[in-house]
Order: sequence, then C-alpha cells, then structure tokens
Amino acid sequence: MSYFDAASSAPLHPVARQALLASLDEGWADPSRLYREGRRARMLLDAAREAAAETVGCRPDELVFTSSGTRAVHTGIAGALAGRRRVGGHLIVSAVEHSSVLHSADMHEADGGTVTRIAVDRTGAVTAEAYERALRQDTALACLQSANHEVGTVQPVGAVAEVCRAAGVPLLVDAAQSLGWGPVEGDWSLLAASAHKWGGPAGVGLLVVRKGVRFAPQGPVDERESGRAAGFENLPAIVAAAASLRAVRAEAAQEAVRLRELTDRIRTRVPHLVPDVEVVGDPERRLPGIVTFSCLYVDGETLLHELDRAGFSVSSGSSCTSSTLTPSHVLKAMGVLSEGNVRVSLPLGTTEADVERFLEVLPGAVTAVREKLGASLPTTIATEDALIVDALGKRCPIPVIELAKVIGEVPLGGTVRVLSDDEAARLDIPAWCEMRGQEYVGEEPADQGCAYLVRRVS
Repeated sequence: MSYFDAASSAPLHPVARQALLASLDEGWADPSRLYREGRRARMLLDAAREAAAETVGCRPDELVFTSSGTRAVHTGIAGALAGRRRVGGHLIVSAVEHSSVLHSADMHEADGGTVTRIAVDRTGAVTAEAYERALRQDTALACLQSANHEVGTVQPVGAVAEVCRAAGVPLLVDAAQSLGWGPVEGDWSLLAASAHKWGGPAGVGLLVVRKGVRFAPQGPVDERESGRAAGFENLPAIVAAAASLRAVRAEAAQEAVRLRELTDRIRTRVPHLVPDVEVVGDPERRLPGIVTFSCLYVDGETLLHELDRAGFSVSSGSSCTSSTLTPSHVLKAMGVLSEGNVRVSLPLGTTEADVERFLEVLPGAVTAVREKLGASLPTTIATEDALIVDALGKRCPIPVIELAKVIGEVPLGGTVRVLSDDEAARLDIPAWCEMRGQEYVGEEPADQGCAYLVRRVS
C-alpha cells in the first residue's frame, strides 16, 4: 500500500517515535512544580521550545505549544483581533485559506466585524498588490497561508508581509504545510503550524506571537504557555514534535529535490496518460511533494475508491467527496475543474517505483470510472435557438458528461442550455468550456436550479 496523502497527515517520523517513547518515562510530571520530577519535565519542555523556536526562526518566549494547529490558528486570530480592537474590526484573509482560518473569519463577521477575502488567480496565488488595496485604517489583522494545502501553491508571504508592515498591520501566517520544508520568509507577526503535518504526533500545534504585537488571549486562561494555551501540556508529544521538526528540516533540502522530481514526473505524464485532465496549481512556486489534477467525466469519490483498491491512498477536493456535495472552496476560488480531483502528496521516503506504479494504475482507474458514469443518457429538448439538456437531480460530473455528449449536435455558434441543481455545475461547466475550447455564456435562473449556457465555437 502506498500512502500518498502526507498533506493531510504525514506518517510519524522515526525520530518522533523515539523521542515520544523516551519522554514518556521522563516527562510525565507537572513542569510547573519545583520538585525533582517537575524540574526534569520543565527541562524537557524548555529544550523542546528552544529547538522549535530555532527551527521556526523566533525567540523561545515568542512560541507556545497548543493542542492542535487549528487551535493555534483560532487562538492567534482571536487574540490579535482583540489586542487591536481599538484600531478597528477589519480582517483580511485569502479565499483559499485553510478552513480553520475561514471559520474564524466567519465567526468574526458574525460578531460584527468586517472581512475582506482576497481573490486568487487560476494557480491559487494571491498578490501583494491585492492585500495592499484591501488594507484600511481599521484593519486589525491580515492572514495568509505560506502554501496551499490542496494544490501546493506557495504564496508571496514576504511581499505581503512587507506591505502589511508598512501599514502597521500584523500578518498571521498559517505555515502548516510548509514549515517542515523551511522557514517562512518575510517579516511576519504571527505564525501557526501543526506537528502532524511534518511527521510529528497529532495533537500538537505551534503558535508564535512576535514581541511588540498587541495580543489579548480570549476565553479562560491559566498560567501555562504564557496564558495563550490553557491546560496541562502533553509533554511527550511536544518533545516528539520538536525533535521531528528539527530532523525533518535536516533532511528537507535533499528530499525536496527528490520529491520535486517525482511530482514533476506526475505533472508531466498524467495529461499524456489520461485524456481530459487539468493539472492545477502553480507549476513552479509550489511545495515539493504535492501535485493536484482534475479529470473530466469522473466522480471524485469513486476514483479514490478505485485507487484505494489498487493500493494507493490519495485525497481529493472534489465536490463528490464531501457530505455537503459542494465544491472545494480552494478549487472554486481558483475557477478550475472540481470533478475528479486528485491530490497526490508524497511523504518523505517515497520511492520512484511507487510513483511509476501509480502512473501505471491511474489510466485504468480513470477509464473504469468513466465507463461506469458514461451509461447515463441525457434528456435533450431541441428548440429553434438552443439544445436543452435536463440534468436536474443529477450530481456532477453527470451534467458535464451530458453536455459533452450533445455539444457536437448543435451547429457552430449554436447554444446548449444545461439545467442543473448541483452547485458544482456552476464551477465545472465553465471549467469544461475552457478546457474544450467552447464559450461559456453565463447562467440564467430556471424553475429548478440554474440554466448554464454554452456556445459551440469549435
């Protein structure tokens, strides 16, 4: 079995396992106590903090350990907004942030604050100019991920941090995906990360608040972790997290070269092996181990099951892998195809043979899924000026499959109206038009769902 979902959670690093087992015997006491066992635990905690801070590039007293990366994000955003409440209640986030950031933004908005969501281009990247335009007199905080978790695109954190610093606005960076590969560039103010993303144990997050940043912890606090993370520290897990971060960083330069070559191989060969595929994300400014592509006429969940049966664990941002049946917010913001979406994220140590076997298996898996979905026949109605495809009640990719079946039946310049009540169609039909060289005219309200208009131009 080949595990290709390291962006969700990386396998436990051997150094993390060793440190965890060793610290179970030494780190069980309360590090706030003055007796021998407590002093021993305090030494382990202080050493872990110093090691993590050195790797991050901050002072030890600026870094606290939280119960998760999500908790670090929530605490960081809430504390920074509260600390700067006299400035105002305006928050800036990108449209492709991790859900933990977006959920915090939604809560801030519900509590009366204002939020600007920065759009991205088709590679998933923001621009520093967009953040600069969004800055206002009442902006309390800006947030930007260091790299995207779904498509691997690396964001211009340094440039964004510069414009924020010039305006006197702190920038919080979600570095969960990138911290294992290297320090975050730029003069950022706050940083959050999660240990299980780099091969540490789950249940440990990092929150860094630079000196000079106004910060007011919210909710009940206690004396632990500078009052920013209440509760008894999970010391064995913290020690393992810090040790594995240092170990992963020591391997990062060499592994980055190797994994980048493997993901480049996937990016290059998949479009030749599988027809009607869109590789998404920035081809250059991206993390070494992540490659994401979308397959037309494929149900994402079914494809993942096919690949799982073939021995590959991958993930997807496809609408069909969500209980809400809505497209991934990242793919939606990018304006790319959501159906049949596959994210391959290679863990450290992935071999060339693993990737070659994946490339051998993928075409057959996609073909099998397409054959299963291709049996459905469209219901079409011919009118004087358009062909109407009734795909109501059918989930993507069926509306796109039925559109593809009938587009050749209309003359050049003719129009197809696709009726659909699946939200994913609003993203996938325009993306299909761009991939297949047809013109997406727009959408119109219908008695049920929407009517998506496509003009045949080729």
